[in-house]
Amino acid sequence: MSTVPIPPLFLERMRVWLGEEFPAFLSALNQPPQSGLRVNTLKISITDFLEKSRFDLHPIPWCPEGFFVSGEGRPGKHPYHAAGLYYLQEPSAMAVVELLDPQPGENVLDLAAAPGGKATHIAARLQEQGLLVANDLHSQRAWDLVKNLERWGAKNVIVTNETPYRLAEQWGAFFDRVLLDAPCSGEGMFRRSLEARLDWSPEIVRACALRQSGLLPQAARLVRPGGRLVYSTCTFAPEENEAVVSRFLQEHREFELVELKTRLPFEPAHPEWLAIESDLSDWHGMVRLFPHRGHPEGHFIAVMRRRSGGEWRDVRPFQIRSLSPAQRREVHGWLASLCTAEIDPLRLTLIGSRLYFIPPAAIDLGRLRTILPGWFLGEFKKGRIEPSHAFLLALKGEQLPLKLNLTAEHPALPAYLRGDLLHQGLFSESEAAIFAHKGWLAICVDGYPLGWGRIVEKTIKNHFPKAHRLL
Repeated sequence: MSTVPIPPLFLERMRVWLGEEFPAFLSALNQPPQSGLRVNTLKISITDFLEKSRFDLHPIPWCPEGFFVSGEGRPGKHPYHAAGLYYLQEPSAMAVVELLDPQPGENVLDLAAAPGGKATHIAARLQEQGLLVANDLHSQRAWDLVKNLERWGAKNVIVTNETPYRLAEQWGAFFDRVLLDAPCSGEGMFRRSLEARLDWSPEIVRACALRQSGLLPQAARLVRPGGRLVYSTCTFAPEENEAVVSRFLQEHREFELVELKTRLPFEPAHPEWLAIESDLSDWHGMVRLFPHRGHPEGHFIAVMRRRSGGEWRDVRPFQIRSLSPAQRREVHGWLASLCTAEIDPLRLTLIGSRLYFIPPAAIDLGRLRTILPGWFLGEFKKGRIEPSHAFLLALKGEQLPLKLNLTAEHPALPAYLRGDLLHQGLFSESEAAIFAHKGWLAICVDGYPLGWGRIVEKTIKNHFPKAHRLL
């Protein structure tokens, strides 16, 4: 990173705006980046996680589930990460969902959700009640989003691959909360991103501001009356932050800033940096996070409410195509052989050869490009149903009658996470008793589902997904 300097023109802009604070800001940018993780409270309590984890953790003040990670530990390689017990996330980014403040039972839309940091945070806050629609316009990034949500174990999520305009045309002012974590120039990531430094230019800042000004009004169309709209970026540039929000509010009087009554250590907005002229009485609904003020990286967050207009649309529920009686019997027996979880058969549907559970709050998707319409359970293949990774990762260990529970330090786990075949010789005599069985079994780590295996002739065939393997 040291071979790629921070762009001098960027530094000159910040020197003018920050004044006597600039030396502290520059010093902070030259420090190593700080890592963070956020505990998955859908699977484990914070207390239990702290008891089990051996990482060097320190609480993040603006996120109860978040922790700074210090020391030599490698949390991205730990089996607990593969089991979805936490998400590795830049600590400042955790502030966004704190201010979005989703509540259980609400309908929430994350418009630019990949790779999934904020979407998984929202899913945990919903506590499997209500609905999260996680969208991303770029197909490959949308699949990365699916992978992370799959590991997270959320059941009440739909993933789409659409433009905000198409979503607004389909659903209108339906959502209780909408998050637009807008694509930006990435100045706030200079400490950790080589690409952000290489790509930056004043032209990029202007291009991002133009794109953001087009995206924000489309996001606003999806917010119900009384609903909350959050706009965020990971850049310091006021052209992409205060200027975009100010222009939007001047043109959309049905929205207002929400007064942020919080003790969180955030900084106020800086409209004076661009001498922005606005009739806004104040800027109390916008905050900034700076690395020299105790935040690892840079962020901007604006919180708005729709006070009028945008008539709420009563969106049709998802129309489930029920299984045939024969399919229902086959699926019932298959589910009973794998787990004890109660899964409503009336919410099961086949889309092609793939079996899904459609969340109770799911809505009509029309002709939208949809990657994930609900909880993916498995796929029909040559006379059998193969269970999905998403199915297992949303279950509890106690719901799995046939499982092999290993400690986090077990010597077989690295081989399993690489995708290797597991031989009987890797296990103790008591563990090897599992080979008396045949068929599918769940591999668990300290009681938490990790992935599927299939017992065949004293070996366990590895069904840990290639996309998740640790090479």
